[in-house]
Amino acid sequence: MNNTKRYLYLIVGTIALLFAGTVYAWSILKVPLAQNFGWTVPQLTVNFTLTMSFFCLGGILGSLLNRKIGLRTTLIISAFLSGLGFILTSFLSGSSISMLYLCYGIICGLGIGIAYNNIISTVNQWFLDKKGFSSGVLLMGYGASSLVIGTIAAKTMAAANFGWRNTYLSIGIALFIVLFACAIILKTFISDDNGKNSNNGLVQTKDYTLKEMLKSVNFWKALAVITFLAACGNTVISIAKDISLASGLAETLAVAMVGVLSVCNGLGRIICGLIFDKFGCKKTMIYADVLTIVAGVVILTAVINSSVSLCVAGLCIVGLSFGCCPTISAAFIADFFGKKNYNLNYSVFNLNLLLASLIASVESYLLALSGGYVLPFIVLISLATVALIITMSIKKHNNNLKIA
Repeated sequence: MNNTKRYLYLIVGTIALLFAGTVYAWSILKVPLAQNFGWTVPQLTVNFTLTMSFFCLGGILGSLLNRKIGLRTTLIISAFLSGLGFILTSFLSGSSISMLYLCYGIICGLGIGIAYNNIISTVNQWFLDKKGFSSGVLLMGYGASSLVIGTIAAKTMAAANFGWRNTYLSIGIALFIVLFACAIILKTFISDDNGKNSNNGLVQTKDYTLKEMLKSVNFWKALAVITFLAACGNTVISIAKDISLASGLAETLAVAMVGVLSVCNGLGRIICGLIFDKFGCKKTMIYADVLTIVAGVVILTAVINSSVSLCVAGLCIVGLSFGCCPTISAAFIADFFGKKNYNLNYSVFNLNLLLASLIASVESYLLALSGGYVLPFIVLISLATVALIITMSIKKHNNNLKIA
C-alpha cells in the first residue's frame, strides 16, 4: 500500500467535497433570490427538497456510470453538471422559479450526487484498514462547506462591487475546476500482485450485490437507525437559532451558535470515524444513538429552564451526534456488505437523506402546531431511543473471509 498516494487522494477528495458541499449552503445562497425575485420561503424550500432528491438519484446514476465508462469520465460529467447548475442560476431573470428548480435543483443536485458518491467510495477503497477515519475526514470536508464556502459567499453577495450573480458564477467555475482536477488525479483502487486487498490481514466481508443487500435485515435496521438519527439532527439544525433565542441567548450569540454547531458537526465526523476503526460498527452506532438521546434531553431541559449553558452544551452534542450519521453510513456499507458493489450499495443507502428530510418536515409541522418545543423534542428523543433498540439487535453476518 502506497501511503503517500492514498493520503494524496484523501486530501484531493476532501478538497473536492469541500466545494461540492456548497450546495448545502442553501440557507445562505437563497437570500438574494428571495430579495430580488420575491420568491417565498415555501417555494425556495421546494428547491432544496428537489436538490436533495436529485442528489440521491445522482449517487445511483454515478455508480452505474462508473461501471460503464469509468471513474474519470464520470467525475468529469459531474464537474460539468455541478458547475453548469450554478452558472445557469447566476443568469436567472426571476420570471419563472421553475428555471431555478431546473438549474440548481436538478442539474446541480444531480452533478453533486454523482461526485459525492464516487469520491467517497473511491477514496475509501484505499483505506480498507482505516475506512472510518477516511470517511470521517472526507465528510468533515463536505460538512464544513456551509461554514467555509457559505461564509465567503455571504460576504461576496453582500459586496456592492460583486453581488450574488458573480458569486454564483464564481462558485460554478470553481466547482468545475476542482471536480475536474479531482477527476484527473483520483485513481481507482487496484489490488496487489497477489490479488489480495492490502488491508493488513483484516477480515474481508463477503461482497453483496444490491439485491442481496436489500434482502438483508441488517440493511433495513441500519437504514432505520441512520434515518432516525439524521432526522433528529436535521430538525435541530434547522431551528438552532430559534432554540438559542428561546433559551436566553442574545441575537449575536444565537447566530454564532449555528456556526459552532457546524464546527462540532465536522469534528463529530472525524471522532466517529476513529471510534469506528477502534471499536467497530455496532459500538459506534450505540455511541451515536446515546449521544443523540442525551442531546435531545439536554436541549429540551435548556428550553424549559431557559438555561444558556445547557443550550450551548446541547447544540454542541447535536453537532457531534449528527456528524456520526454520514460517517457511519459510509463505513457501515463497506463493513457489512463488502467493497465490490460498494458504490451502488452506498448510493442506495443514502436514500436515508430523503426519509430523514420527510421526518424533519413533520417535526416542523409539530412545532408550529404545538407552539412549543416539548412535543417535537419528545418525538425526537423517542426516535433516538428506538434507534438504540434497533442497533442493539444488529448482528454481523457470519460470512467473512480471512485475508492472509
